[in-house]
Amino acid sequence: MLKTIRNAWKLPDLRNKLLFVVFALLIFRLGAAIPVPYINTDILQQTISANSGTIFGLLNTLSGSALSNATLFALSIQPYINASIIIQLLTIAIPALERLAKDGGEEGKKKIQAITRYSTVAIGLLQGFGYYTLIKSYGLVTSEGIWPALVIVVSFTAGAVFLMWLGEQITEFGVGNGISIILFTGIVSRGPAMITTIVSGIKKYLSTPDMTDWTEEAIELYNAQAMHPLVAALLIVGMLALVVFIVFVSNAERKIPVQYAKRVVGRKMYGGQSTHIPIKVNLSGVLPIIFAQSIAMIPATIGMFVPSSTVEGSGWNTFLTVFDSSSALYAVIYFILIIGFSYFYATIQFNPIEVANNLKKNGGFVPGFRPGRPTAEFLGKVLNRLTFFGAIYLGIVAIMPIIVENITGIVNISVGGTSVIIVCGVALETVKMIENQMLMRHYKGFLE
Repeated sequence: MLKTIRNAWKLPDLRNKLLFVVFALLIFRLGAAIPVPYINTDILQQTISANSGTIFGLLNTLSGSALSNATLFALSIQPYINASIIIQLLTIAIPALERLAKDGGEEGKKKIQAITRYSTVAIGLLQGFGYYTLIKSYGLVTSEGIWPALVIVVSFTAGAVFLMWLGEQITEFGVGNGISIILFTGIVSRGPAMITTIVSGIKKYLSTPDMTDWTEEAIELYNAQAMHPLVAALLIVGMLALVVFIVFVSNAERKIPVQYAKRVVGRKMYGGQSTHIPIKVNLSGVLPIIFAQSIAMIPATIGMFVPSSTVEGSGWNTFLTVFDSSSALYAVIYFILIIGFSYFYATIQFNPIEVANNLKKNGGFVPGFRPGRPTAEFLGKVLNRLTFFGAIYLGIVAIMPIIVENITGIVNISVGGTSVIIVCGVALETVKMIENQMLMRHYKGFLE
């Protein structure tokens, strides 16, 4: 990866694109440090930290802690991602949108993008108002009235819309997918804080303070924050091994051989070449984890709005204890949801019948299978097997931090699997795009 970036830096046009990406990310990090007025951020950080098992813990991780700091980019790029997913699903469900996407050409794509942008604004307003309602219910708004509410909601929405625009600029004038790079940067920005937490935990374990005057709660909190050096070393080694495993599976694919029949047109012969259809093991990427985690966290999220959930022995408190993000039941439900969403997204992204029909129209066939329905059935079987393995892989990566949390007692790492998959996926995708652009320039120089 570093070698690819170093080689790309030698090319003037690619160097300008990389500098544009760096400049855009600096703007992103600057906006992530600008606080929105009328919010008590100190208490807000404690509140979100205490409710890290809810969906707000996931959003805080993906935003690079901007949510807990109530900054301009607190909503991060999530409104745009949600809008893109919703429009993608509606494109399949609504025939008019499907025709616009498939047969509309470049004009159709622009209309779909415009609909996605308007949907982003609507979702941003909705999420901004919901976030304001939440912090107001916790008494974190320092000033009451319509004006503070308007400033907070509009600031959050404007930040989300600006990030959408910034991501599109990175895609057009930079290198890679701008939205993915912004998400990548938000997650990586939490790295120094994680390192600081590990170092602080080791120091607390090695130190021996006098606890004679401490309360039981203070002693319990101190022991929970302390970390054995061996545990820290195993955690780092495990994260590196997880990265290697994710990179291996992300690059894994099944190549289905395809043979094109020879045909004579006039005095020329066409076809006869052999190629293949690559099907990735993990077709869905990280989307099944994000959706499954959002749904699995709904009970804990609703509990944040119920005052009785904090009262021990109440019905809501017992219910939320059962569905705690570190419980075995939560891990099982989480795992099943990931498998379900993996199959759902795999069927959306790869249609065996459509692929088989396209092969038949172009004179192609899979050796050993007749064109048409037999080919579609074979492709469907291959897709189901690959999706099953990919879903199991996503499920294991997702629940592994929960297992580690229960074994080691280290809290707030329940979204680690999601973060690592996003970081590795975006890094691999960006490096491939840089290599492709370098390859195009080498061919251009050779032809000249």
